Amino acid sequence: MSESSLIAGPTEPVGRGSMALAMTLPPWRAASRSAGASSTAAPVASTTTMGRARLFDHALGAYLGLAIGDALGATVEFMTKREIAQRYGVFRDITGGGWLKLKPGQVTDDTTMCLALGDALLQGQRLGRPFDPQLMAEAFAAWWKGRPVDCGNTCRRGIMRFLNDGSIAGPPSDGDGGNGALMRNLPVALASIGRPDLLHSASLAQAHITHHHPLSDAATLSVGAMLHVLLGEPEPALALPACRAIADALVARHPPMRFVPYPGRASAYVVDTVQTVLHHFFAANDFESAVVGAVNQGDDADTTGALVGMLAGARFGAQALPRRWLNKLDHQTRLLITEQTAGLLALALAP
Repeated sequence: MSESSLIAGPTEPVGRGSMALAMTLPPWRAASRSAGASSTAAPVASTTTMGRARLFDHALGAYLGLAIGDALGATVEFMTKREIAQRYGVFRDITGGGWLKLKPGQVTDDTTMCLALGDALLQGQRLGRPFDPQLMAEAFAAWWKGRPVDCGNTCRRGIMRFLNDGSIAGPPSDGDGGNGALMRNLPVALASIGRPDLLHSASLAQAHITHHHPLSDAATLSVGAMLHVLLGEPEPALALPACRAIADALVARHPPMRFVPYPGRASAYVVDTVQTVLHHFFAANDFESAVVGAVNQGDDADTTGALVGMLAGARFGAQALPRRWLNKLDHQTRLLITEQTAGLLALALAP
C-alpha cells in the first residue's frame, strides 16, 4: 500500500486519507465481535462503510492526538505553570527543545512505548499468541535497548527486573503509583474494542510489567473504558455523559482522584495526572483547547498532553486535529501510528 494511502499528506485533509484507508482494509469486511462481547460492552460502531470510516477516524484521532500532545507538552515538561506563562504567555506551538532538546515534532516515551506495545500485540496475532504478556515485556525491553530519548524511573526499573529475572509482573509496590502504565495503554484499548473483559486483563498485564499499584490499575482501566465509549458509541451526544459516569465512578472508588474542583497539580503521580487529564478533557469543547489547557499546567506536560490529546482525539476524530500541529509531527511517527491503528482495529474486529 502506498504511503499516500496510509497517512494524509501536508495538504490533504486528515479525514480524507483516514477514510480511504478505512475503506480499503480487507480485515474490515469481517463483522465486529458483538457475539463475543459481554453485555456491558460499549456499542461497537456499525460495520457499514460509514461506520468503519468513523471508527477509524476516531481511533486515528486518539493515536495522533496522543502524539501531538506528547510533542507539544515535551517543550514545557518540568516547567511550572508560572514559568510557562512568563516565557510564552500561553504555550500553543510545537517547537521542540525543552529539557530533552527535541527536534520540533519529535515525541517522547509516551508515544514510543505505545508503539512498542502495539507492535507486541500485532506480533502476538501473527504468532498465535494474542495479548501475550511475555511479548509485551520483550517489546518494552527491546524499546529500552534502543536507547529511547527518555524513560521514567518506574518503567526503567520494571524493564530491568524483567531483563534480570524474566518475571513479567512485579510485586505490588507503593513506588509504582506513577503514570507510565496509563500513558501507554492506548494500543490495548484499540485492539480490544467491544471486549471489556479483554481490555481489563490485557491492560493489567501490560501495566504490571512495570507498575503494580491499585491507583495505577484503576486509572488505566477507567481511561481505557472511556476510550471504548468514545470509539464505540455511535451517538456522540451520549458519549461524553457516559465518560463522565466512568470518571465519577473512579472518583467514588478512589476519592484522591477527585478532579472537581481541580487541584492544579500535574505531576507524574497518577492521581495528579488523572486529575489534570479529566479536568481539561471535560472542560474543553474542542481538541486544541483541551491539549493547550493541560500542557500549560507544566510539570509532566508531555504525558498529560498526550493523554488529553488521546481522549480528545477519540472524541472529535482525526479530521478535527489542528493542521499546523499535525504537519509539525514527525513524519515517520505519523506513518507508524497510521499503520498500527489500522492493524490494531483489524485485530479487534477479526472474527
